[in-house]
Amino acid sequence: MRVLVAGGSGVLGRAVIPRLLTLGHEVSATSRSTEKLGALEQLGATGVVLDARDRDATAAAVRRAAPEAILHLMTDLGTGDSASNALLRSEGTRNLVDAARAAGVRRIIGQSISWIHPPSALPAIETDPLDLDAPEPRRSTVHAVQALEAAVHDLPQSVVLRFGQLYGAGTWYSRAGRFAEAARSGALPATETVTSFVHVDDAAAAVVEALGWPTGVWNIVDDEPAPGTEWAPVFAHAVGAPAPTVERTGDVGRPVSNDRARAQGFTLRHPSWRAGFATL
Repeated sequence: MRVLVAGGSGVLGRAVIPRLLTLGHEVSATSRSTEKLGALEQLGATGVVLDARDRDATAAAVRRAAPEAILHLMTDLGTGDSASNALLRSEGTRNLVDAARAAGVRRIIGQSISWIHPPSALPAIETDPLDLDAPEPRRSTVHAVQALEAAVHDLPQSVVLRFGQLYGAGTWYSRAGRFAEAARSGALPATETVTSFVHVDDAAAAVVEALGWPTGVWNIVDDEPAPGTEWAPVFAHAVGAPAPTVERTGDVGRPVSNDRARAQGFTLRHPSWRAGFATL
């Protein structure tokens, strides 16, 4: 199958490309930076320069690649600017989907996030309401995710994968990542907020498997949602940081259920962050 990985130079894209090639797919992959094309080509993909916020350029790139499926793995996380990432989710996704439709592409896999539901102790499932009335800046994030998912579902064969917080090589939760640096400087407190994690290798495996899944939405998280009072000390120890301070924020977060993905046959290689953090 000819597959276009939009956002191929990102942490998830880099993990997905080798898996696609191993299965015999023909892979094109995009990056906004010409400097990253060499790395994509070393992985075995055909590199394409693309900023999805440019509507005309996106249409031209998709037309040239002529994919049978698109993996939408684009993010804008380099500066940690949530507003820029929200713009990419909304406008960039719309441009990509419109380009796909114009090129006759029917299948798309869209990367989404799982921490988009109102706080509760009950595990969130895929059909639960989104936290659309949250205060800013969370409100903008949730609305942008809603726009991304709605755009993805405009194509007839569409899968949305709502990932937990990614950890592992190249992510913010790695020995060299942003949160490891925060932990080592004492700026990552242990709070009551519940987080659902997923190892980047499991996330990549889910993306590839989802090429064969029916249209729908799936949570891709591990088996053990946990409050920061549990996971933050384990993470700090794994990255050589001192034990974190405990802070109360008033945000209980929300555990996320992976029951639907398991029913689809998806199996986690790293079912818990407890063992997963030890591999960092």
